[in-house]
Amino acid sequence: MKIRKKYLFYALAFSSALIGALISSLDTVIVNKYIFDPWAYGFSCFIVGLAVTFLLALIFSIPIHGKSLGSRFVDPSFERLRFVRRVEVKYHVFAGIGNSILTVGYLHLLSMLGDPSTVLPFSQIVILYLVVIESFVEKNIPTLPEVQSSIIVTFGAMLGSISLTGTITLDSMFLVFVVISPAWVLFSIYQRKLKMLRVDNKSNDSINIRFWNVVFSFFFSALFIFLYDVLTGSSHFIAGFTASYRYFNWVALVMIIAFFSYVFYIRALGIGKASVTQAVRASTIFFIIPFSVLLAYLNVIPMFVTTPVMIVIKIMGVILVFLGIASFALTLVKAYIFIRMKPGYPIEETMQKLWDIPGVTHVTAVAGTYDFIVKIRIRTLVKGYENIIRRIEEIKGIQEYRWNSVLKEWEEI
Repeated sequence: MKIRKKYLFYALAFSSALIGALISSLDTVIVNKYIFDPWAYGFSCFIVGLAVTFLLALIFSIPIHGKSLGSRFVDPSFERLRFVRRVEVKYHVFAGIGNSILTVGYLHLLSMLGDPSTVLPFSQIVILYLVVIESFVEKNIPTLPEVQSSIIVTFGAMLGSISLTGTITLDSMFLVFVVISPAWVLFSIYQRKLKMLRVDNKSNDSINIRFWNVVFSFFFSALFIFLYDVLTGSSHFIAGFTASYRYFNWVALVMIIAFFSYVFYIRALGIGKASVTQAVRASTIFFIIPFSVLLAYLNVIPMFVTTPVMIVIKIMGVILVFLGIASFALTLVKAYIFIRMKPGYPIEETMQKLWDIPGVTHVTAVAGTYDFIVKIRIRTLVKGYENIIRRIEEIKGIQEYRWNSVLKEWEEI
């Protein structure tokens, strides 16, 4: 089955957000009823997740009529579970560090605030972090529409994070701004780098990325928690193994669901920027509301103080988030530039000059009528077009170029 690439991106990001809301609800049940230590629960997620993710990856590696089960139903790029390649290791190290810190920080925040409809919106402040970081680590500097849309989503998330049962404390703000957001940036940026890699001359797949991220996250979480126990005299490390055994079914359920959430998220990262993907995934603040109402009804969390003012503020936050997402969707422009060169100019040097132009995502040397095909991805057509064309005209040796805007782009589900 094939689908327009833009629609696939939003389908993946929204699906990840919906599943993420379900995971957060289950996390709330577990930290309130079973595993009260967020360090132990975070570590148990990686202990149990290692086995669960390995089993799922093996199941999806089963071949059916020449294609693996995973390539048919989860990710067309997936063939089978494989060993991590050397080129991937450095990215997995940073993503693993980010994920291990993020998981424990998020669970601490959840145990402090209790209400997942407060925790998830509050943590979406990471979008602004991603916009800033992408200015440095990626070649494409965020455009004004991207910055505006990110700010809209972030402020909507902040309004949506105002709890109906209490207030935001300084401790929770510290966790969000100093621990969770930087860790999520590290995780998402390097997960995207992994998805953009070509492994064995093929597109990298989200299932292998997810499995090896759990492996590296397990290692770093074990290291961090063990060192913390040594320094403080606590016993979170042993408690994590104990929780994994005593509450295996609950933790396994969470990690099975999390597998699909993160696989969809990684696939979305391969299509759009980390900041854009996270902005769309911020729709989780809408999906979590009915789950929180159900949790309150079941007495897992305190009942809401449903004052009209607080309800209006929550609704305004949700509306702002969706306005920001719509802004992202309506401003994206893609194009291909076909370039013909004069004889005698070096290919590698010209390719590098084309690659250095902001907005260029792919440069391909081809045989035939044209010498290069350049893929463009920008947010403002007029300004972006002018900047790119100006830079192309400055490159010596280009004889002719043609700009063709993309109307529709299809991708296999």
